[in-house]
Amino acid sequence: MTDQPPVHEPTTRRRQFLGRLSLPERTFITDALRTETVGGILLLIAAVVALVWANVWPHAYESMLDYTVGPSAPLHLDLSLATWAQDGLLTVFFFVAGIELKREFVAGELRTPSAAALPVVAAVCGVALPAILFALVNSGSGGHPGGWAIPTATDIAFALGVLAVVGSHLPSALRAFLLTLAVVDDLIAILIIAIFYSSGIKFWALGLAFAGLVLFWFLHRRGVHGWYLFVPLAVVTWALMHESGIHATVAGVAMGLMLRCHREGDEQHSPGEHIEHLVRPLSAGLAVPVFALFSAGVVVSGPALRDVFTQAAPIGIVIGLVVGKSVGIFGGTWLTARFTRAELNPQLKWADMVAVSVLAGIGFTVSLLIGELAFPDDPALADLAKTAVLVGSLICATLATLLLKLRNRHYRELCEEEDRDLDGDGIPDVYQQDDPAWRARIAEASRPPADEASGDAGRSDGTGHSGDAGPSGGTGRPGGTGRSGHSGNPGNLGNPGKPR
Repeated sequence: MTDQPPVHEPTTRRRQFLGRLSLPERTFITDALRTETVGGILLLIAAVVALVWANVWPHAYESMLDYTVGPSAPLHLDLSLATWAQDGLLTVFFFVAGIELKREFVAGELRTPSAAALPVVAAVCGVALPAILFALVNSGSGGHPGGWAIPTATDIAFALGVLAVVGSHLPSALRAFLLTLAVVDDLIAILIIAIFYSSGIKFWALGLAFAGLVLFWFLHRRGVHGWYLFVPLAVVTWALMHESGIHATVAGVAMGLMLRCHREGDEQHSPGEHIEHLVRPLSAGLAVPVFALFSAGVVVSGPALRDVFTQAAPIGIVIGLVVGKSVGIFGGTWLTARFTRAELNPQLKWADMVAVSVLAGIGFTVSLLIGELAFPDDPALADLAKTAVLVGSLICATLATLLLKLRNRHYRELCEEEDRDLDGDGIPDVYQQDDPAWRARIAEASRPPADEASGDAGRSDGTGHSGDAGPSGGTGRPGGTGRSGHSGNPGNLGNPGKPR
């Protein structure tokens, strides 16, 4: 009886982490991050203007913040400009975040459990560890544990603005991970705000707001179109949510989650993608920078900076952002990859993940919002928390810039490879390298013109020979010295009588 060959168990292919995105996903991410990058630069400018204004003309800045506009009846919307920015403009920001989250779940990186595990666990760890560190620092008698959520948020616009200013490249896979991480982070932040920072619930207003959301969903699902219907309905729903005692930004994220983000039939874009494309510039270019203008203005002085590093609450915020976010995100990512057998893209290193984790420690917009909500009865402590957010974000931005600059040349090469389009058809070559038609087009484009290809063989050399295989007077036979088309020894290119 013959021996049977050994049976090998099939090996499970390891899923690649931070691998190449699909072309539609890359296109969407590129367009979204381009807008966010511009918004991030505007956000940085607004923050600088706010700081200068608050420190040079403090009374004028405070008067502007306290200026009240809006009707007092029937829903008490006579609000200060600072509150309008905090409760109104950020609703647009969270509306876009809701659409992003919905799209990620139905068509993006979160649509499959295996792909969603890494960014979701990273985001959860990046929220949990800063909160834990803040609570530990503020566990003593002089602490303020109510601010535990301040260092938990990542500001994608601020991070991309920093990248744009310092000129650091970042491959699309790392940018997509950062965006997905921020989307999940925003969802956790809005849940924290809704659960822990809402008080005095008015159930009649909450019920009417819920009815408005149901009507919004019904009209959208029935295919009703027209901004003149949805915008007034959204404003009324927002006002009712504000009156209910639940933070008004919850209405924004709820409406974003209700939009359909998958394509049907011959749709080029889903309704959610189309609306996000229209609203994102308003969010990134106006809503968030104006909010920063109204929120980032704090007095920066020697005593204020000293308090940041001597009082428990601001120390907890700085440690939470710098240590908690970076260690939490990197640790969660590494452990998940370790236990799910995910393999890192061979073009990247875990050091790249460390840099992105530090970059994610920039917590500006939502951190400033939670700082306002955490200490409503202590303006001095709220301002100190804002200063700590600015200091922690600046430290993270500086460290991330240094880490990314070490690999910036490699990132630039990866970005050039991702964007290369030799045939000029608008599709990067990395997505067509296995297509025979693409290879044929590239070969045809690289082929020299017919008149150059013929060379000496197609023109007279002045000796009466046209297309002679050898030089003037040569024989063209094997071993000869023909300049074009010779078939002899390639070493014998000189005088045939003088071997080399």
